[in-house]
Amino acid sequence: MLSELINPYYLQIASFILLNIILGVSIYITLATGQLSLGHAGFMSIGAYTSAILTLNHNVPLVLGIVIAAVFTGLVGVIIGFPALRLHGVYLAIATLGFGEVIRVLFVNWENLTNGAIGIANIPHLGREILTLSKDIGFEPAALGLRNNQFISLAVFLLLLIITIAVIWFFIRQNNSRIGRAYASIKMDEQASEAMGINITYYKILAFGQGALLAGFAGALYAHMTAYISPSDFDYHRAVEILIFAIFGGSEVIWGPIFGAIFLSSLPEVLRSVSEYRFMIYGALIVFMMAFRPQGLIDMNVMNWLKRSKSKKKEGKHGTGSKENQ
Repeated sequence: MLSELINPYYLQIASFILLNIILGVSIYITLATGQLSLGHAGFMSIGAYTSAILTLNHNVPLVLGIVIAAVFTGLVGVIIGFPALRLHGVYLAIATLGFGEVIRVLFVNWENLTNGAIGIANIPHLGREILTLSKDIGFEPAALGLRNNQFISLAVFLLLLIITIAVIWFFIRQNNSRIGRAYASIKMDEQASEAMGINITYYKILAFGQGALLAGFAGALYAHMTAYISPSDFDYHRAVEILIFAIFGGSEVIWGPIFGAIFLSSLPEVLRSVSEYRFMIYGALIVFMMAFRPQGLIDMNVMNWLKRSKSKKKEGKHGTGSKENQ
């Protein structure tokens, strides 16, 4: 019965949507301090290649490889963050876009390490590793009535779901902390924040490092989800796609990029007949959003309206209940 309900194809799509949510949160962190970065595709590629090379060529355990790749990418983000402090707005966007293209060209030309434009194949697959581990402890997918490919797809989806929820929970908590308030203050007015004693340099580099770490983490997961990567997976289009998650959904609150990632990742599947024109559709959406909704679909006003609506419904239920009791 369970095997009839589980479709590996739809689970794979859902897994990529969850991966894009993580990328959307990564761009949100950088934008939280007012830094417009187009380098997240570059950071994603660093994480993907680092984890792939460690696990494939040096027999590093998969989990350890992903963690090392994420931390290494975060350190690269911190290093890039120092010169980026001197740039603002479109200048920072152009510089970080250039950084991403430099990384891509580096991976294309460093053939003895990255196989150049051919890419790296036979990367340890996350789902297959879970399947092997489950069989080692004596559990067989057939016990649940699942085939191996169904179990692999389901395991990857559930793992990514747990990771995505943990990432969102962490950064929601951070937004309500001193770090989150410092980010919001810097985004609103850097000079006023500095006058209040906030260390602008520290928090902007921290945000850049966090965004890079999360993008690298997503890149490492991507490598082990697809078992194959090439420089073309992390080109200019990927950088723009990640940014569009925040532009379309909104960058004021964390739910904006999350909604943008879900909607825009699902759109090509819903409109499969025109999926090859998705970047034209994205471009049209950006023009529309800039003209009519520059803050994105979800902002603080929308969130406050939703909270008020929810509280009114609760009050209505309590009022109805008290009348019935009378």
